[in-house]
Amino acid sequence: MHAEATAAASVPSNDFFLARQPILGRDQHLVAFELLFRAAGEDDDAKLTDNAAATAAVISHASQLGMEQVVGEQLAFVNVDEVVLMSDFVRFLPPHKVILEILETVKPTRQLLARVAELKELGFKFAVDDVVEHSPELDRLVGLVDVIKVDVKLTPRAELRQLVASLKSTGKKLLAEKVETLDEFRLCMDLGFEYFQGYYFARPVILSGKKITPSEMAILRLLELVSSDADAQVIETAVKRDALISLNLLRLVNSRAAPGPQIESLSQALSQLGRRQLQRWLQILLYTTAGGGVELASPLLQLATTRGKLLELMTLAKRPDDAARADRAFTVGIMSLADALFSIPMAEILDNVEIADDVRAALLDREGEFGTMLRVTELLEAAEGGCQLYNALRKLGLSVAQIRELELKAFDWVRELTNEAH
Repeated sequence: MHAEATAAASVPSNDFFLARQPILGRDQHLVAFELLFRAAGEDDDAKLTDNAAATAAVISHASQLGMEQVVGEQLAFVNVDEVVLMSDFVRFLPPHKVILEILETVKPTRQLLARVAELKELGFKFAVDDVVEHSPELDRLVGLVDVIKVDVKLTPRAELRQLVASLKSTGKKLLAEKVETLDEFRLCMDLGFEYFQGYYFARPVILSGKKITPSEMAILRLLELVSSDADAQVIETAVKRDALISLNLLRLVNSRAAPGPQIESLSQALSQLGRRQLQRWLQILLYTTAGGGVELASPLLQLATTRGKLLELMTLAKRPDDAARADRAFTVGIMSLADALFSIPMAEILDNVEIADDVRAALLDREGEFGTMLRVTELLEAAEGGCQLYNALRKLGLSVAQIRELELKAFDWVRELTNEAH
């Protein structure tokens, strides 16, 4: 039995869920995802102590699926401990797609350093994880790594500047992890970090007196027309009234995510799309015009569309024939980040739009079935709350294996969407 099979066999793979955390560059575009496997069980202490087993699970899934399906165009950061580094199964990962993240528990012995050098020869790149001090152990590894990850949560603010200055002297790229607020992000930008990991970009920064822009309001009004079954001519007139919406809608419709011949005119687009698809594109368009123009690599849009698709797929898994309910689920997912998008409280946004009661309850209070589904997506993103996640899934009647499969389908759909033909 191969090493990878042995390690994978020690993972009851159905008890694990996949988390994929975005890593952004200084321009706020996605550059990579960290892939994490976490135990999901009734016991909240069901932590993953066996990193080799967890990495084996990542590797076996990634090699079965193809890394492209999991991370798209981006790179994948994968945690590795000493057992994984020394094993044969690490070779199953595609060197050009991954950065192996050496955990802080790994001791830089001569044997280990020789192995890292050997893997570098094969084209692998390395990061060192959870750095909180510039230690002699780090100096032994630093010549072999490309990225140093600094845990900004565990490093006191007063010490961070000094630590960064010391680490910069190594000439390696620095990644700030666990960046949760816009303030933390700004500080890390000022300190000269190259990469940022954390959900600071999805945290709503509420600006008092801020109003929804006319273009955003026009899309919200259009969404109302579509969901209230307005006459096709009325919808077409409303779309044509806004040149930016017209242009961006045509670009979206002609993206790779929409197979078929190129659509030349707006009326053709509207007749070919149908109400359901038009509603979906308009919801996506909200995120792409906020910054002006179609920006499909926006991490906020990626997160919102992943949520939307995952909620839609969860709903269809439970009720395969209820397309209308699946559409409402998609709306819950994609609108769940609207407060971060508009910098306006969710309740205020919902006052501007006609929305179904179950969608409203989910968005405002995480109530009802949609609310539970939204909670599941948030727990998956955070890669924590194994017990809460397990209980929420049980409430929905979905298994951990099912949710992992649906997640991968959602990732794939979003990848197709963002591979837009320019």
